Amino acid sequence: MTIIPLTPSGLRLALAQGWATASATRGVSLAYAAIFTAAGGIIMGILLFQGLTPFVVAAAGAFMLIGPAILAGFFGIAAAHEAGKPLGLAAIVSGFRDAAGVVWALALVCALLFMIFLTDAAILYSYLIGGTPVWLTDLLPSSAGVVSFLKWGAVSGAVVAALLFSVSAFSVPLLCERRTGLVDAVVTSVRVVFSSFLPAMLWAVLLSTVIIGSVLLLPLLPLTLPWLAYASRALYRQALPND
Repeated sequence: MTIIPLTPSGLRLALAQGWATASATRGVSLAYAAIFTAAGGIIMGILLFQGLTPFVVAAAGAFMLIGPAILAGFFGIAAAHEAGKPLGLAAIVSGFRDAAGVVWALALVCALLFMIFLTDAAILYSYLIGGTPVWLTDLLPSSAGVVSFLKWGAVSGAVVAALLFSVSAFSVPLLCERRTGLVDAVVTSVRVVFSSFLPAMLWAVLLSTVIIGSVLLLPLLPLTLPWLAYASRALYRQALPND
């Protein structure tokens, strides 16, 4: 399979193409993204109500670990748009139905890493902050425990996210289009990332910054999630053109 190196100009082009697809499919894309926005709102509300405000940042970062599992729906919407088919629930379902079954194995890996990170974050939270409630207003005069939790939580999350990004960034699109099997898809994804390491890491940082920021400012998520999903699809097609 031919691998085309990633470039900064290619990243900009992918972002532009992703925005164009998101704009053309705005209705169904917003509706699909709204499902995850509502779930995020419920989780954040529970954490804030329980006085676990610093954990909100960790939960926002953890969203990056389950992101690959929802891409098939966006890819289905994009494929229906390109084919001139009706855009709606059927397009989302088609994205999951047409994907190789082993994409669910990759989704389980995402879920496992998600649980590992949350467990580590919970242990870290218990050790550094303990059972004392931390309300939203308490974050301004942040205690040393809160700062340490956010710092070390970010380090732990970055390591897990970098691993998952290398494994899934290009394997998920390959499996959604049934171009190869699970092992070859994962190996190819890692090869793409390490053959263009700096642009790939720039892309990973951009994805994580925008998505985590959007989760913390939740009304932005229905706009940014489809945009970056379609941009990721465009970047995949640059790196792995269909021969």
